[in-house]
Amino acid sequence: MIDSLVTIDRLSVSRGGKRILENVSAHIQRGKVTALIGLNGCGKSTLLRAIVREYEYTGNIQFNCGHDHSRHRQELVGYVPQKLLSDGRIPLTVRELFAVCLQKRPLFFGVQKQTIDKAMVLLNRVGARQLLDRPVAALSGGEMQRVLLSLALDPQPELLLLDEPAAGIDFVDMKPFYQLIKKINEERKISVLLVSHDIPTVSEFADHVLCMKKGKIVREGPPSEVLHSDELSKIFAPDGSQIDCGDPLHTGCVHF
Repeated sequence: MIDSLVTIDRLSVSRGGKRILENVSAHIQRGKVTALIGLNGCGKSTLLRAIVREYEYTGNIQFNCGHDHSRHRQELVGYVPQKLLSDGRIPLTVRELFAVCLQKRPLFFGVQKQTIDKAMVLLNRVGARQLLDRPVAALSGGEMQRVLLSLALDPQPELLLLDEPAAGIDFVDMKPFYQLIKKINEERKISVLLVSHDIPTVSEFADHVLCMKKGKIVREGPPSEVLHSDELSKIFAPDGSQIDCGDPLHTGCVHF
Protein backbone atom coordinates (compact mmCIF):
# COMPACT_ATOMS: atom_id res chain seq x y z
CA MET A 1 0.00 0.00 0.00
CA ILE A 2 1.35 3.44 -0.98
CA ASP A 3 1.91 5.90 1.88
CA SER A 4 0.91 9.09 0.07
CA LEU A 5 1.75 12.57 1.27
CA VAL A 6 -0.29 13.91 -1.65
CA THR A 7 -3.14 12.19 -3.46
CA ILE A 8 -4.09 13.67 -6.83
CA ASP A 9 -7.54 12.63 -8.03
CA ARG A 10 -9.02 13.35 -11.47
CA LEU A 11 -7.12 16.60 -11.86
CA SER A 12 -7.74 18.63 -15.01
CA VAL A 13 -6.25 21.96 -16.07
CA SER A 14 -7.15 24.16 -19.04
CA ARG A 15 -5.20 27.20 -20.20
CA GLY A 16 -6.23 29.55 -22.97
CA GLY A 17 -9.10 27.30 -23.96
CA LYS A 18 -6.80 24.27 -24.30
CA ARG A 19 -6.98 21.23 -22.01
CA ILE A 20 -3.45 20.56 -20.74
CA LEU A 21 -4.10 17.99 -17.99
CA GLU A 22 -6.92 15.47 -18.30
CA ASN A 23 -8.19 13.49 -15.28
CA VAL A 24 -4.74 13.01 -13.74
CA SER A 25 -4.66 10.68 -10.75
CA ALA A 26 -1.39 9.94 -8.97
CA HIS A 27 0.39 9.61 -5.63
CA ILE A 28 3.37 11.52 -4.24
CA GLN A 29 4.93 9.21 -1.70
CA ARG A 30 5.67 10.41 1.82
CA GLY A 31 9.38 10.80 2.52
CA LYS A 32 10.40 9.65 -0.97
CA VAL A 33 11.77 11.18 -4.17
CA THR A 34 9.15 10.97 -6.91
CA ALA A 35 10.25 11.73 -10.48
CA LEU A 36 7.86 13.06 -13.10
CA ILE A 37 8.98 12.20 -16.63
CA GLY A 38 7.54 12.79 -20.08
CA LEU A 39 8.12 14.56 -23.37
CA ASN A 40 8.28 18.34 -23.55
CA GLY A 41 4.82 19.89 -23.56
CA CYS A 42 3.04 16.93 -21.97
CA GLY A 43 1.98 18.91 -18.87
CA LYS A 44 4.67 18.24 -16.27
CA SER A 45 5.25 21.87 -15.27
CA THR A 46 1.51 22.50 -15.35
CA LEU A 47 1.00 19.77 -12.74
CA LEU A 48 3.53 21.42 -10.42
CA ARG A 49 1.87 24.80 -10.86
CA ALA A 50 -1.52 23.29 -10.07
CA ILE A 51 -0.13 21.82 -6.84
CA VAL A 52 1.04 25.28 -5.71
CA ARG A 53 -2.29 26.77 -6.88
CA GLU A 54 -0.68 28.96 -9.50
CA TYR A 55 -3.12 27.44 -12.00
CA GLU A 56 -6.80 26.79 -11.42
CA TYR A 57 -7.91 23.19 -11.71
CA THR A 58 -10.81 20.83 -11.31
CA GLY A 59 -10.51 17.62 -9.35
CA ASN A 60 -8.77 17.20 -6.02
CA ILE A 61 -5.28 17.56 -4.55
CA GLN A 62 -5.32 16.11 -1.04
CA PHE A 63 -2.45 16.60 1.43
CA ASN A 64 -2.32 13.80 4.00
CA CYS A 65 -0.40 15.53 6.79
CA GLY A 66 -1.61 13.53 9.77
CA HIS A 67 -2.42 15.59 12.84
CA ASP A 68 -1.16 18.95 11.56
CA HIS A 69 -4.04 20.61 9.72
CA SER A 70 -3.02 24.17 10.62
CA ARG A 71 -0.44 24.77 7.90
CA HIS A 72 -1.53 26.45 4.69
CA ARG A 73 -0.66 25.05 1.27
CA GLN A 74 2.07 27.66 0.77
CA GLU A 75 3.75 26.47 3.97
CA LEU A 76 3.45 22.81 3.05
CA VAL A 77 5.12 23.19 -0.34
CA GLY A 78 8.53 24.53 -1.36
CA TYR A 79 8.77 25.26 -5.08
CA VAL A 80 11.89 25.68 -7.21
CA PRO A 81 11.08 26.81 -10.77
CA GLN A 82 13.32 26.14 -13.75
CA LYS A 83 14.74 29.65 -13.53
CA LEU A 84 14.18 32.98 -11.82
CA LEU A 85 12.59 35.50 -14.13
CA SER A 86 14.46 38.70 -13.37
CA ASP A 87 16.06 41.59 -15.18
CA GLY A 88 19.80 41.02 -15.26
CA ARG A 89 20.37 44.77 -15.30
CA ILE A 90 18.96 45.15 -11.77
CA PRO A 91 21.87 45.15 -9.25
CA LEU A 92 20.18 42.67 -6.92
CA THR A 93 22.44 40.61 -4.67
CA VAL A 94 21.58 37.28 -3.10
CA ARG A 95 21.34 39.08 0.25
CA GLU A 96 18.76 41.46 -1.23
CA LEU A 97 16.89 38.60 -2.89
CA PHE A 98 16.42 37.03 0.54
CA ALA A 99 15.21 40.37 1.88
CA VAL A 100 12.63 40.66 -0.90
CA CYS A 101 11.41 37.12 -0.23
CA LEU A 102 11.54 37.03 3.58
CA GLN A 103 11.03 40.57 4.89
CA LYS A 104 7.67 42.22 5.33
CA ARG A 105 9.04 45.73 4.93
CA PRO A 106 10.22 47.10 1.54
CA LEU A 107 13.83 46.56 0.51
CA PHE A 108 14.63 50.30 0.44
CA PHE A 109 14.46 50.25 4.25
CA GLY A 110 17.47 47.95 4.20
CA VAL A 111 18.18 44.31 4.95
CA GLN A 112 17.40 43.33 8.54
CA LYS A 113 19.97 41.44 10.62
CA GLN A 114 17.58 38.56 11.23
CA THR A 115 17.14 38.24 7.47
CA ILE A 116 20.90 38.00 6.98
CA ASP A 117 21.17 35.44 9.79
CA LYS A 118 18.39 33.32 8.29
CA ALA A 119 19.90 33.61 4.80
CA MET A 120 23.23 32.34 6.11
CA VAL A 121 21.57 29.35 7.75
CA LEU A 122 19.54 28.49 4.64
CA LEU A 123 22.45 28.95 2.24
CA ASN A 124 24.67 26.84 4.47
CA ARG A 125 22.18 23.96 4.17
CA VAL A 126 22.80 23.82 0.43
CA GLY A 127 26.53 24.57 0.50
CA ALA A 128 26.14 28.10 -0.86
CA ARG A 129 26.97 30.38 2.06
CA GLN A 130 29.70 32.09 0.01
CA LEU A 131 27.08 33.45 -2.42
CA LEU A 132 25.43 35.89 0.02
CA ASP A 133 26.88 39.06 -1.51
CA ARG A 134 27.08 37.90 -5.11
CA PRO A 135 24.93 39.68 -7.74
CA VAL A 136 22.06 37.44 -8.80
CA ALA A 137 22.83 38.18 -12.46
CA ALA A 138 26.39 36.86 -11.99
CA LEU A 139 25.37 33.46 -10.63
CA SER A 140 25.90 30.32 -12.67
CA GLY A 141 22.95 28.03 -13.32
CA GLY A 142 24.00 25.70 -10.51
CA GLU A 143 24.54 28.54 -8.05
CA MET A 144 21.14 30.03 -8.86
CA GLN A 145 19.43 26.68 -8.31
CA ARG A 146 21.09 26.31 -4.91
CA VAL A 147 19.92 29.79 -3.90
CA LEU A 148 16.35 29.03 -5.00
CA LEU A 149 16.51 25.66 -3.25
CA SER A 150 17.58 27.32 0.01
CA LEU A 151 14.64 29.75 -0.22
CA ALA A 152 12.25 26.86 -0.84
CA LEU A 153 13.36 25.28 2.45
CA ASP A 154 11.93 28.14 4.55
CA PRO A 155 9.73 27.32 6.32
CA GLN A 156 10.64 23.63 6.10
CA PRO A 157 8.08 22.16 3.70
CA GLU A 158 6.43 18.77 3.68
CA LEU A 159 6.83 18.65 -0.11
CA LEU A 160 9.58 20.06 -2.32
CA LEU A 161 8.71 20.64 -5.99
CA LEU A 162 11.63 20.87 -8.42
CA ASP A 163 10.93 21.76 -12.05
CA GLU A 164 13.89 20.46 -14.06
CA PRO A 165 16.35 21.41 -11.30
CA ALA A 166 19.39 20.49 -13.40
CA ALA A 167 18.47 22.87 -16.23
CA GLY A 168 21.35 25.28 -16.74
CA ILE A 169 23.69 23.36 -14.44
CA ASP A 170 27.12 22.44 -15.81
CA PHE A 171 27.70 18.76 -16.47
CA VAL A 172 30.27 18.35 -13.67
CA ASP A 173 27.90 19.93 -11.12
CA MET A 174 24.82 17.86 -11.94
CA LYS A 175 25.50 14.77 -9.85
CA PRO A 176 26.50 16.75 -6.71
CA PHE A 177 23.27 18.73 -7.05
CA TYR A 178 21.12 15.60 -7.22
CA GLN A 179 23.06 14.15 -4.29
CA LEU A 180 22.22 17.32 -2.34
CA ILE A 181 18.52 16.85 -3.11
CA LYS A 182 18.68 13.23 -1.96
CA LYS A 183 20.48 14.29 1.23
CA ILE A 184 17.79 16.87 2.00
CA ASN A 185 15.12 14.24 1.34
CA GLU A 186 16.70 11.68 3.66
CA GLU A 187 17.96 13.90 6.49
CA ARG A 188 15.03 16.32 6.70
CA LYS A 189 12.32 13.79 5.75
CA ILE A 190 11.04 16.08 2.99
CA SER A 191 9.08 14.46 0.18
CA VAL A 192 10.28 15.49 -3.28
CA LEU A 193 8.57 15.70 -6.66
CA LEU A 194 11.03 16.52 -9.42
CA VAL A 195 10.68 16.89 -13.16
CA SER A 196 13.62 15.33 -14.98
CA HIS A 197 14.62 14.67 -18.57
CA ASP A 198 17.40 12.26 -17.64
CA ILE A 199 16.28 8.64 -17.34
CA PRO A 200 19.57 7.31 -15.89
CA THR A 201 19.48 9.98 -13.18
CA VAL A 202 15.88 9.11 -12.37
CA SER A 203 16.94 5.47 -12.14
CA GLU A 204 19.59 6.31 -9.53
CA PHE A 205 17.91 8.94 -7.39
CA ALA A 206 14.13 8.40 -7.58
CA ASP A 207 12.12 6.03 -5.40
CA HIS A 208 8.90 6.41 -7.40
CA VAL A 209 8.20 7.44 -10.99
CA LEU A 210 5.22 9.06 -12.70
CA CYS A 211 5.25 8.79 -16.49
CA MET A 212 3.15 11.39 -18.31
CA LYS A 213 1.92 11.46 -21.91
CA LYS A 214 -0.29 14.15 -23.46
CA GLY A 215 -1.60 15.42 -20.13
CA LYS A 216 -2.24 12.03 -18.54
CA ILE A 217 -0.34 9.73 -16.19
CA VAL A 218 0.14 6.52 -18.15
CA ARG A 219 2.36 4.62 -15.70
CA GLU A 220 3.23 4.91 -12.01
CA GLY A 221 5.51 2.78 -9.86
CA PRO A 222 9.11 2.09 -8.82
CA PRO A 223 11.88 2.95 -11.33
CA SER A 224 12.66 -0.73 -11.89
CA GLU A 225 9.17 -1.19 -13.32
CA VAL A 226 8.35 2.12 -15.00
CA LEU A 227 11.71 2.69 -16.70
CA HIS A 228 11.60 -0.74 -18.33
CA SER A 229 7.92 -0.69 -19.25
CA ASP A 230 6.31 -0.89 -22.67
CA GLU A 231 4.64 2.48 -22.02
CA LEU A 232 8.01 4.19 -21.66
CA SER A 233 9.35 2.61 -24.83
CA LYS A 234 6.28 3.63 -26.83
CA ILE A 235 6.66 7.24 -25.69
CA PHE A 236 10.42 7.77 -25.90
CA ALA A 237 11.58 5.13 -28.37
CA PRO A 238 8.70 4.43 -30.77
CA ASP A 239 11.23 3.35 -33.42
CA GLY A 240 12.28 0.44 -31.21
CA SER A 241 15.66 1.88 -30.19
CA GLN A 242 16.99 1.08 -26.73
CA ILE A 243 16.49 3.49 -23.84
CA ASP A 244 19.60 3.89 -21.69
CA CYS A 245 18.72 3.45 -18.00
CA GLY A 246 22.30 2.95 -16.83
CA ASP A 247 25.20 5.20 -15.79
CA PRO A 248 23.48 8.40 -14.66
CA LEU A 249 24.83 11.76 -15.79
CA HIS A 250 27.12 10.09 -18.29
CA THR A 251 27.80 10.61 -21.95
CA GLY A 252 25.13 8.79 -23.93
CA CYS A 253 22.31 9.42 -21.47
CA VAL A 254 18.86 9.75 -22.97
CA HIS A 255 17.28 13.19 -22.57
CA PHE A 256 13.78 13.96 -23.76
